[in-house]
Amino acid sequence: MNESDLRAAMLEEIGNIAPEADLAVIAEDEDLREAIDLDSMDIFNIVIALSKKLGIDIPDADVGQLVTIGGGVRYLGDRLGAGTSSSPDSAS
Repeated sequence: MNESDLRAAMLEEIGNIAPEADLAVIAEDEDLREAIDLDSMDIFNIVIALSKKLGIDIPDADVGQLVTIGGGVRYLGDRLGAGTSSSPDSAS
């Protein structure tokens, strides 16, 4: 999964939890709890849904890394071992 796929998966699950939210206006580094008024249970439900959808384990201690879209995409990419950069690392 690339960065775009991970962002889409994250936005889909956020939309499932908060269908009234305008996801297009949320900045990459904006805290979802403040941006669209999610509570800790909403965040937990998003994390559970992403865990099931992507087939990965997300420890409770890591939930804080998924409270922004950008942070979530980076975290999920790392967990999946996906290259989330737009170009391969050429620093050899």
